[in-house]
Amino acid sequence: MNSTFEPVIGLEVHAQLLTKSKAFCGCTTQFGNDPNANTCPVCLGMPGVLPVLNKSVVEFAIKMGLATNCTIAPKSIFARKNYFYPDLPKGYQISQYDQPICKDGWLDVELKDGSVKHIGITRIHIEEDAGKSIHDQDPDTLVDVNRCGVPLIEIVSEPDIRSPHEAHQYLSIIKQLVTYLGICDGNMEEGSLRCDANISIRPKGREQFGTKTEVKNMNSFRNVERALEYEINRQIGLLEDGGTVVQETLLWDADKNIALPMRSKEEAHDYRYFPDPDLVPVLVDQKWISEIAATLPELPEARRNRFIGGYHLPLYDATILTQEKSLADYFEKAVALLAQKNDEGYKSVSNWTMTEVLRLMNDLHVSIDQCVVTPDRLAAMVNLISEGVISGKIGKEVFAEMLKSLDEPKVIVERLGLVQVSDTSAIEKIVDEIIARSQAQVAQYRAGKMQIFGYFVGETMKAMKGKANPKIVNEILKSKLV
Repeated sequence: MNSTFEPVIGLEVHAQLLTKSKAFCGCTTQFGNDPNANTCPVCLGMPGVLPVLNKSVVEFAIKMGLATNCTIAPKSIFARKNYFYPDLPKGYQISQYDQPICKDGWLDVELKDGSVKHIGITRIHIEEDAGKSIHDQDPDTLVDVNRCGVPLIEIVSEPDIRSPHEAHQYLSIIKQLVTYLGICDGNMEEGSLRCDANISIRPKGREQFGTKTEVKNMNSFRNVERALEYEINRQIGLLEDGGTVVQETLLWDADKNIALPMRSKEEAHDYRYFPDPDLVPVLVDQKWISEIAATLPELPEARRNRFIGGYHLPLYDATILTQEKSLADYFEKAVALLAQKNDEGYKSVSNWTMTEVLRLMNDLHVSIDQCVVTPDRLAAMVNLISEGVISGKIGKEVFAEMLKSLDEPKVIVERLGLVQVSDTSAIEKIVDEIIARSQAQVAQYRAGKMQIFGYFVGETMKAMKGKANPKIVNEILKSKLV
């Protein structure tokens, strides 16, 4: 990226809300149903029908507004946004324009260097989704209008973002928040979380913005970063070659790693907004806001800080464990079942969760809720380690067996004969044998080569097939190698 220019980026994030019915009718929002099955005269825009606002949509929007430090408007108005696409049966989209439900919010995002960037949120407004045009199943374009009328919130940032990395971090927090709040599943591949980016560049030090383009069709965080990098470099190249940036909408092609022109970019007046005559204003009083605020869950930042302060976990652990609400819930369910609730136990559960549990989820492509090693089974295994019944190394064998068997860890240990040996005399006998045949290493250790101690530990554990209590092994070795 050319160091004489800086990008100016604003993001528009659409989050599909997890309501059971659509925004203005009773049709289901179930994803994956047969094409054009989730429809009725209202969401198809038939003559004579009237929309009725779904109360849950308003409550979900207010939840997101509160979580992003927005002001909740006491009065907001629905408007008709007029445009003509094959997948928009009414010829207009019900949205909010000059009087949105939430405005003037902000989020703080942490950057690579540890600094914090303050990113403003202009507005969060409610709108209904359009349908979907399908181009790859038939020579003609097909239209599925199941999605018409599905409720969305659009989260519009200020043009405060200055790099693709900042955009990625901001999006990560947005996804965290909507999933913690339970208002959106955050699935970008299925389109329930979508991002459009407005991008311009300007010489560093100049306050005036350059001409912006909009990039659409980015279905992953990585694609957002790649698309932004591409478009920033494209605009810089144009200006350096003496050209000009044209205001237009581009579609990101992830296969080719390029953004292709779609149409000239519209301005607000192109949509001919006007208040929807069939919908009354939405009135929100402080009592309703307070009731909704009382239902908010503990949000990611607060939960991360509590994991650090309450469980004394390192920042890294707390950050990983609270990235997803379900993972944080898993950790807390496990630690609640520990026999010894102390820092060592909390860190042990954290380590097993971040390594073996996450690896299992990635390998099998399952969610934490589908993980066969449930929180109670993990806690039971950690308890066996802390009680000295098995070692951490044997724990890995037990964990692997838990993937194949639904037996409790204690039963697995007994069935496979994995109980840890803590018999001092048995361990001492093996240690004496190893020292007797390793006089060269003994001499090195006594001459000050302390790292050779690991050799004796390894040989002892090997001789006892990993079942010796490591703490006792270390104590006996230290006493005999003096």
